Amino acid sequence: MATQNHKHFRLVQSLGDEHIGLEARAQADDHLDTKIWLRLLACSTQIEQQIRQLLRARFGTTLPRFDYLAQLDRHPDGLRMNVLSRYLMVTGGNVTGLTDQLVKEGLVQRVDDPEDRRSWRVSLTDKGRAEFALMAAEHEKWLTDMFTGLPPGSKEALYEHLGRLRVHLVQRQVEIEAAAQETHMTQRRQGK
Repeated sequence: MATQNHKHFRLVQSLGDEHIGLEARAQADDHLDTKIWLRLLACSTQIEQQIRQLLRARFGTTLPRFDYLAQLDRHPDGLRMNVLSRYLMVTGGNVTGLTDQLVKEGLVQRVDDPEDRRSWRVSLTDKGRAEFALMAAEHEKWLTDMFTGLPPGSKEALYEHLGRLRVHLVQRQVEIEAAAQETHMTQRRQGK
């Protein structure tokens, strides 16, 4: 126990109280899984905050706008608005509002969807593609700078371990959804 407290103390000493963030919620006697989750959350939040600050300072833009443009850059033929909404994991209203802004700025365009006359496809304009290319290059450089202190072997191991965690979590989610569906069906049969 003393060793765990000492390790936690060293981390707080290394980061300082103002930077410990979400990980400060962990207690020495917490389960290791809780500590891992809080550390992952703290790292993710810290990286996201830095990216948001850099995007704002360098390009006067936001992370949601960057993510929107990134999705369209990956799909040169454009995306239907509802598909874009799913990719971005936001509501259709959020996508519509952002689309309106980006159309006014000349970064994206709406075109009729040839497969469904009731739908729009959104795609980058030439101006949008050029501006996003500049942002994407800077974004990659920022991420590279953030991870510079980690040796390549550690990065590869971290990537591999996080990949295994992702697969495990997806499998777990399938199990949870199946159990919930079974509970729902049982309750329906019982008239609850």
